[in-house]
Amino acid sequence: MSEHYFEFRNVFKAFDDNEVLKDVSFFVNQGETAVIMGRSGVGKSVSLKLLLGFLQPDSGQIIVAGKDVAGWTEKQFSETRRRVTMVFQSGALFDSLTVKENIAFPVETRGVAEEQEKAEQTVGELMKMLEVEQYANQLPSDLGTGTKRAVAIARALAENPDAILYDEPTTMVDPIMAAHVGDLIVKLKKQFKKTSIVVTHDTHLGRKLADRVIFLVEGRVAFFGTWQELENSQDPFLRNFLAQDELIPALDATA
Repeated sequence: MSEHYFEFRNVFKAFDDNEVLKDVSFFVNQGETAVIMGRSGVGKSVSLKLLLGFLQPDSGQIIVAGKDVAGWTEKQFSETRRRVTMVFQSGALFDSLTVKENIAFPVETRGVAEEQEKAEQTVGELMKMLEVEQYANQLPSDLGTGTKRAVAIARALAENPDAILYDEPTTMVDPIMAAHVGDLIVKLKKQFKKTSIVVTHDTHLGRKLADRVIFLVEGRVAFFGTWQELENSQDPFLRNFLAQDELIPALDATA
């Protein structure tokens, strides 16, 4: 058992001779948003897959909802994946379903009559909140990358999870849409206060969201603390990484 909702304790993970995570430890308390940052290939997305059992650690403990899930079977993880949902980079939407049908899918598949009666209202509220109402009857193939992310977030919320994991939610979209997606996640954080982990290289998004920052360098935790503590760090590598803010100005999606 653990007092933290998520926790890594001395986690190692390698693929053949490539050590991706090396003795990684961090925690996220209930209701907090943690941001995992670092350059490409340092194990950010691997960390999310370990939390959901898509990968298994070579050693160490992985805590989800207070329980050590390292070594759990697929059957054991089925309940965890109802409580913790993930927003993938691709969106992972169903190509043959409309936006509205994609968002409704988690509610309809639960098979609870009372919930299905509320599905229409719930889906409508989520589409409005994520600002995708105008796309309700369109297919994912008709949408831009940023809009697909917004729909994927709405579908994740339809699961009514305890926690949400976001994998690079602002990557591969233009700066204005990246700012918009970031602002949506901030709005959801304030409204729902769900436990969240956001994998990103986007320092603007990190500053907006992070209660805690896990900064990975070559598979190790180079920093774990608040955003303010990160900005006050004198570590040359961290300061150089954050300096990109001066080269890439933050955009206001509402401007």
